[in-house]
Amino acid sequence: MSTLRFQALKESMLHRSLKVTENERRSVLFGENVFNQTTMLQSLTKDAYNSVMDAIENGSKIDRRIADQIASSMKDWALAKGVTHYTHWFQPLTGATAEKHDAFFEPLDNGQAIEKFGGGQLVQQEPDASSFPHGGIRNTFEARGYTAWDPTSPAFIYDTTLCIPTVFVAYTGEALDYKTPLLRALQSVDHAATAVAKYFDKNVKKVNASLGWEQEYFLIDSALAASRPDIVMTGRTLLGHSSAKGQQLDDHYFGSIPTRALNFMKDLEVECMLLGIPVKTRHNEVAPNQFEVAPVYEETNLAVDHNSLLMDIMSKVAARHNLKVLLHEKPFAGVNGSGKHNNWSLSTNTGVNLLSPGKTPMSNLQFLTFFINTIKAINDNEELMRAGIASASNDHRLGANEAPPAIMSVFIGEQLTAVLKELEGVTDGKLSPQEKTDLKLNVVGKIPEILLDNTDRNRTSPFAFTGNKFEFRAVGSKANCANPMTILNTIVAKQLADFKIEVDRLIDKKGLKKDEAVFNVLREYIKKSKDILFEGNGYSEEWEKEAKKRGLSNNKTTPEALKAKISKENIALFEKMGVMNEIEAKARYEIEIEEYVMRIQIEGRVLGDIARNHVIPTGIRYQNMLINNVTGLKELYGKDFKNYAKEQMEIIEEISEYIGKINTKVNEMTAERRKANKIEDLEKKASDYCNKVKPLFDQIRYNCDKLELLVDDELWPLTKYRELLFTR
Repeated sequence: MSTLRFQALKESMLHRSLKVTENERRSVLFGENVFNQTTMLQSLTKDAYNSVMDAIENGSKIDRRIADQIASSMKDWALAKGVTHYTHWFQPLTGATAEKHDAFFEPLDNGQAIEKFGGGQLVQQEPDASSFPHGGIRNTFEARGYTAWDPTSPAFIYDTTLCIPTVFVAYTGEALDYKTPLLRALQSVDHAATAVAKYFDKNVKKVNASLGWEQEYFLIDSALAASRPDIVMTGRTLLGHSSAKGQQLDDHYFGSIPTRALNFMKDLEVECMLLGIPVKTRHNEVAPNQFEVAPVYEETNLAVDHNSLLMDIMSKVAARHNLKVLLHEKPFAGVNGSGKHNNWSLSTNTGVNLLSPGKTPMSNLQFLTFFINTIKAINDNEELMRAGIASASNDHRLGANEAPPAIMSVFIGEQLTAVLKELEGVTDGKLSPQEKTDLKLNVVGKIPEILLDNTDRNRTSPFAFTGNKFEFRAVGSKANCANPMTILNTIVAKQLADFKIEVDRLIDKKGLKKDEAVFNVLREYIKKSKDILFEGNGYSEEWEKEAKKRGLSNNKTTPEALKAKISKENIALFEKMGVMNEIEAKARYEIEIEEYVMRIQIEGRVLGDIARNHVIPTGIRYQNMLINNVTGLKELYGKDFKNYAKEQMEIIEEISEYIGKINTKVNEMTAERRKANKIEDLEKKASDYCNKVKPLFDQIRYNCDKLELLVDDELWPLTKYRELLFTR
C-alpha cells in the first residue's frame, strides 16, 4: 500500500540541493533594486532630492510638482530594470503584506501606448478596504481606504514590480495597518528623547529608535509539508509522536549547516542584498531543521518593513528549493519553538548610542538616564508589553522551557544591579562636593569597565540588557515587529517626557544643578522599578510566586493578555502620545481577539478532520489485520490459540480504547465549538475557545499519538516527526 506519506517521502528523496553560485560581492549587490539615496542622487533634480530628504528627516510634506518629478524618475529607473508594474505595498492588520499590481502601460486614443506613472499615483491610491480587518472602524457600506506613500522607507523592485511602501488608512483617517501607529510612536520617542538628550549635548536634534531582529524559522521538505493537512492549514503539527532523537544531544545548534539549507540561505541572502536588507548572520538553531537569520541594525520603521518583506521572500525562495518555511512559534511539540528577538536602542543624529556607556562621567550619566528610564517604562507598563506579543501561536511558546515566560521582567546583570544599588543610596537633595566626586568617579565613572564583562547569560528573561541595547525576546517568530515596537517606543516616549518634567521642576523650583536634579529623579525611579528587575530562573515556580507578590501580571493566554490594550489607562496613554485614538485602539483589540478565535476554530476543525478521517480509519485498518491474524491462529491452533495471540489481542483492545477516546473527545470538542460559536460577545467567545475548546486538543492528540506507536509504520498516513525533522 502506498500512502500519501510514502509518496511524499519518495518525492523528497528526489529533491536535490539547488546549487547557488554567487558571482558578485555582497557589497556590489546591496541595494541594487532599491530607490535609495544613492539612486536618488543620480536620478532626481537637486530640489526633488532635497525635498525627499527633508520628508525623511523632518517629516515635511512633498509638493505635488516635486512628487511628479520623483515619480517620473522612479518610473524611468524601474523600466530600465525590466519592471512592468507598480504597487503600493502595505501591512494591513492581517499579519501579512498586501499589494495590488497596476501596469505602467497606458493606451492612447490613437492606438498607441505609453508607460505612465505620476505623482498622484506615487503619493496616494485607493484600494478597497472592505476585505481587510477593520475592527468596526467603518460601516459595511464604507469600503473606501487609502494608501499613502511613506518616503522614509525606500521603494524597491521585486521580480518585475516596483513596490512603494505605504501607510493604509480608512477614508475617515483611522489607521488600518501596523505602520501608521509605529510611525507616530517613533515620532513621539524622537521628540521626548531629543529633549532629554539635550541635557547632555545641545547639538542633538534628532533621536532614532533602532531595531535589529533575529528571525528564527524551520525548513522542511515541501513534499513532506504538503502531506500534512495540519501544516498546510495551520502552519504547525496538531499531532505527532515525538521522535526518539530530538534536540537532546545539542548537536544542531551552531553545527555545520546542511547543504540544502545552506543553498537556500545563499539564495535568500542574494535576494536580501538586492533589496537592501542587510542580513549578516546565519546559523543552525537549537531544534533540528531550525535556523536563524539576522541583519545589521536599522532605523525601526525600515527594519520592520525589511522583516515583513523577508518573511514573504523566504517562502518564495524556499519554493525554488522544494522547501517550506515554517514561521509558526511552535510547529513541533517536544522541540524548541521559534522567536524573533527584537534588539532595540536609541541613537542621536550626532552618532551616539544612548544606551551605550561612554568614557566620561557625563556620557555615563546620559547612559544611566536612558537606561533607567527604559526600565521604569517597562515596570509601569509590563502588562501592555505582554499584550504586544500575544497571539494564539505565541501562547504555545512562552514559558515552554525554551522561551521567556508570560511574566514580563528585566534582566540587567549583577554589575549594573550593583550600580543601581549604589545610586539608590545617594543622599536626598543637594549633593556635597565629596558625594559628587564619589558618585561620578566611583559609581558612574566605573560603568564602561563594568560593562566590558557584563555578558548576558539569562536566556529566560523576556527583556534583557545586552551591552548597548535591550533585547525583547518574547516576540513570536511570525509576528509583525511593528506591534511590540509601537508599544515599546510609546511607553519610553511617555516615560522620558515625564522624566524631563520632573528634572526641570527640581532645577526651576528647588534650584538644583542639572546633574543633581537628574541623579535625584533617577534614584527615585530605581526605587520604584525594583519589582521588574529579576536575575534568576524565569521558568521556576518560585519566580511565579515571587512575581505574584511583586504585583506583576502573569497573563498566560492571549484573551487574558489582550485586555490590557483597551484599559482606560492604556487608551489614554496612546491618545496622549498621539499614537492611536480610542477608536483605533479598540479596533485593534477586536481584530486580534477575533483572529485568536478564528485560529483556534480552524485548528479544531482540522484536528477533528485528521482524527476522524485519517487516524481512526488507520487504527481500524490495522486492527482488522490483527483480527484476521487472530482468526487464523484460532483456526490453526483451536482452543490453544490464546497462547499464540495474547499480544495481538492486547493491541486490539488498546486500539479500541484509543479510538473510543479519540472519538469521544472529538465529539466533545465539536460540541464546545458549536456552543462557543453561538456566543455573540467576542470576549466571552474567545474565553470559551481558550478554556473549553483548546484544552481538548491535547487530549485528542495524546490518544492519536499513542495510536501512532501501535499501528504498523507502513499504514500510518501522516508523515512522522522523525521524517519531518531529519529528512535533509
